[in-house]
Amino acid sequence: MDSSSIELPGSEIESVTIDGGTVRVRFSRARIVKTMTGSVERTRWWQRGDLVMESATVDGEVPDAPAVCAGGDVYDNVYTYRDMVPVPLETRGRTGCSLRFEGTDRRLDVSAGETRLEMEDVPRYIEHIRPG
Repeated sequence: MDSSSIELPGSEIESVTIDGGTVRVRFSRARIVKTMTGSVERTRWWQRGDLVMESATVDGEVPDAPAVCAGGDVYDNVYTYRDMVPVPLETRGRTGCSLRFEGTDRRLDVSAGETRLEMEDVPRYIEHIRPG
């Protein structure tokens, strides 16, 4: 099975906005890793898009943006995605994120009732990731 995921460390975040109960993390360059069935090599791409959390509450202050993500967790009920986000993602229930940013100790901690990815345009190739 082919799979894709956003690699959080190194992904560039343009903005974090709050509008009522909606928190939107805007990726100007989300780093995407694609794995193809039967191949030992993976490929890295970049794409614009948003991590959108509805019925959301933010714990603490929102870190300044633009920023580079240093990693973190995305919650999908009983699952925790560490340093990555599966593509596509659309889930309801107990969801949210805890993201770290380069150059600061501040985090983005969000609890939400729904989380989804809204990716734009098409991914753009960066490089092959060879094993070893």
